[in-house]
Amino acid sequence: MNIILLGPPGAGKGTQAAKIVEKYGVVHISTGDIFRKNMAEDTPLGKKAKEYIEKGLLVPDEITVNMVKDRLAQPDCSAGYMLDGFPRTIPQAESLEEMGQKIDCALDLEVDYSMLIDRISGRRMCPDCGASYHIKNSPPKKEGICDKCGAKLYQRDDDNEETVKSRLKEYDEKTLPLIEFYQKKNLLLKVDGNGTIEETTANVYKALDSFK
Repeated sequence: MNIILLGPPGAGKGTQAAKIVEKYGVVHISTGDIFRKNMAEDTPLGKKAKEYIEKGLLVPDEITVNMVKDRLAQPDCSAGYMLDGFPRTIPQAESLEEMGQKIDCALDLEVDYSMLIDRISGRRMCPDCGASYHIKNSPPKKEGICDKCGAKLYQRDDDNEETVKSRLKEYDEKTLPLIEFYQKKNLLLKVDGNGTIEETTANVYKALDSFK
């Protein structure tokens, strides 16, 4: 299967991506990983992307599309893949079609925004050992202190409530048209992601199995 993974920030795409890879044996292709690899290897595309990133600018579609195209040409993608973080826009989705890539389904993890805000804004991180907590779902034994190393926990700038709301608004503006794009092609699979990780995984498996 060739799958596109959609879902707002905090929907648990990373967790569910790992579950999908494990069950269906597809290759997980994350645009973030592709960017990092190309920049680390100093490829021509990586150099171009770095110029934009260092200036705090969005990498143009043309560069992103070419990186994805190179990755999809690798032999390990022939048995199926899952795209995570691409496409983000209608032009990117159209470029995927122009590559001749056959997409079997676009899996959309749906989570109530009020729940997402609570999930993300409640996250706390340890600056020393990298441990992650949540003030409601998995709090440390002592408030504000890491269980593992005793360091003082902090909230990432990206995780404060106003930033989360801004990210969700941006997601709506950019990605909702994409959801409609795949819905019109009868390729959209909507999955309820409001439950526990296990419940969401069961919903994902059920949706994909029904689509195969």
